[in-house]
Amino acid sequence: MDSTEIFNWADNARNKVIREKGDKDLYVCASGISPSGHIHIGNFREIITTALVVKSLKSQGKKVRFIYSWDDFDAFRKVPKDFPEEFSKYLGMPLCRVPDPKGCHKSYAEHFKKELEESIQHLDLGIEYIHQGEMYQACKYADKIKEVLNNKNKVRDILNKFRKEHYPDEWIPLEVFCEECWKNTTNILNYDGSYEVHYECKCGHSNKIDFRKVGNVKLLWRADWPMRWEYEKVDFEPGGRDHSTNGGSFDTGKEIIHSIWESKAPSYVAYEWISAKGGAEFSSSAGVVTLPKEVLEIYEPDVMIYLFTGTQPNKPFSISFDLDVLKVYEDFDKVERIYFGNEDASEKEKEKMKRVYELSCKKIPSKMGDQPTFRHLTTLLQIYEGDIKKATEGIVSSRVNERAKCALNWLEKYAPEDFKFSVHKEITDEINEHLTDKQKSSLKDLRESLNKKTFKDKELFEEFYSIFEKNGIKNKEFFEGAYLAIIGKKRGPKLANFILALGQKRISELLNGVK
Repeated sequence: MDSTEIFNWADNARNKVIREKGDKDLYVCASGISPSGHIHIGNFREIITTALVVKSLKSQGKKVRFIYSWDDFDAFRKVPKDFPEEFSKYLGMPLCRVPDPKGCHKSYAEHFKKELEESIQHLDLGIEYIHQGEMYQACKYADKIKEVLNNKNKVRDILNKFRKEHYPDEWIPLEVFCEECWKNTTNILNYDGSYEVHYECKCGHSNKIDFRKVGNVKLLWRADWPMRWEYEKVDFEPGGRDHSTNGGSFDTGKEIIHSIWESKAPSYVAYEWISAKGGAEFSSSAGVVTLPKEVLEIYEPDVMIYLFTGTQPNKPFSISFDLDVLKVYEDFDKVERIYFGNEDASEKEKEKMKRVYELSCKKIPSKMGDQPTFRHLTTLLQIYEGDIKKATEGIVSSRVNERAKCALNWLEKYAPEDFKFSVHKEITDEINEHLTDKQKSSLKDLRESLNKKTFKDKELFEEFYSIFEKNGIKNKEFFEGAYLAIIGKKRGPKLANFILALGQKRISELLNGVK
C-alpha cells in the first residue's frame, strides 16, 4: 500500500477495503434502506458515505459497482403520522404491495423511493438501485434461502448469544407472505429441507409452496443482510449506530456469513446520526424529517457533500438552516481558495483541504472564477427584490446561478426577520420622525457627497468619517440613521458596499426625502 499520509477518512476507508479484500478487478460497495417512510437527510449519510468511498476507489483507478438496495419486501409495520390511519389495514403486507396514499405512484414503497431518487439524481453518484421486492418475488435468492434454512441452527445459536430471550429449537429465520391476503400473519408448519414450505395464515389460507417458483418468502433481517452480502459479493458497506453495537446486526451478520459460506463480511464503517440544528431527531415514522431535497434547496450540491466529506462518519453533526449557513459557505469558499492556491495555509492543511475539495466536487472547475459569497448574494437579492438575473449580473462564476437560487430559498424560508430588508421607495414622514437632527444633517451631507463624486467602497467609508466630524455625530448614530432611512431598520449590510450595490444615484434620490 501507498505509505504516504492519508488526509481524508474516505481514503482511509478505501485503503481498508483494499487491504481486507485484496486488489480486485471490481469492487462492490453497497448501502440500502427500507422505504417505510420519507428517506431523510440522516439516511442520506449512509448513501454519501458509500459514495465517497466509491469515489476514492475510483480515484485510484479501481472499477466499482455502487449498489443501493431498496428493502421494499419488508413488511409494513407502522403507519407514519402524516398518513391516513386507515392504512393500518395494510399492516403486515410487503411495502411494495401497499398502495400509495398520494395516488401518484404504483405503491407506498415506490412513492418514497422516487422521492429520494429524483432529489439526488443530479448529484451523479452512479448508483445502481436494486429492488428487493422484485428480487424476492422473482425467486432470485431461492438457493441462498435454502442454504440459510439448512443452517438455521447455526443462525439461531449465533443470534441467541446476544438475546435475553432465546429463539426456540423450532425457530426458522423466514417469514411467509400469504398468497391470499399478502400479509405476514402466517405460521410455518413444515420445511422439507429443500425448497418446500408448508404454511397457514390467520386469514384461513394454507398452502405448500416451492420458493423456487413462488416468490412469497423472505429471510428475516439478521439472516437476510449477510445472505445478500454473499449473493452480491459486497466488499464495502457502512452501517448506522443501531447496526454497529456489540451484538448488533453487523456483528451477527459477520458470524453468519462465515458460518454458512466461509466468507468474510464487507469492510465496514460505522456512521453516526445527524440532525437539523435546533430540530428534533429525525424519525420517518413520526413524520419528523428533513429531506435531502430540502437541504439541496439551501446548499448547492458540492457544499452539501462538503459537510460530509469534512466530517468523520462516526462524528454526529447538525445541518444548519439558521445564520450558520453563511459560515458553511464561507468555509467551503476558503477550501476552494486553498485548492487553487489563492489562500495561504500550512502544507498539511493545504493537503487536507485539497483532498476535501476534490472529494466534495462533482466536477472541479478548470479555474476558480469569482466567488460570490452567500452573504453578498442575500444582500443583492434583497436589493433586486428576488430577481436572480439582475442580482448576479457581472459575476463570472460557474456556480453563481445555483448559489443565488439557494440564497433566495434561504431568505424566503429560514432567514431571521432581522436579517431581511426591503429598500424604501421613499422616506416617509414616519421615518423622518425617528431621525435625530444630527442624523438628518449627516444624511443630507451624504447625499451631497454621492452627487459630487463616484466612489469606491474604501473611499466612501472614509467619506463617512468626514461626515461624522463635520456633524459631531457618533458613527453608531450615523449608521443607524442611514439604515433607518434606507431600509427602516437600525442594522443592515456593510453600508459603503450596500450603497454602491444599490447605486449612488438611487440612494441620493432617496435621501432627498430627508427633511
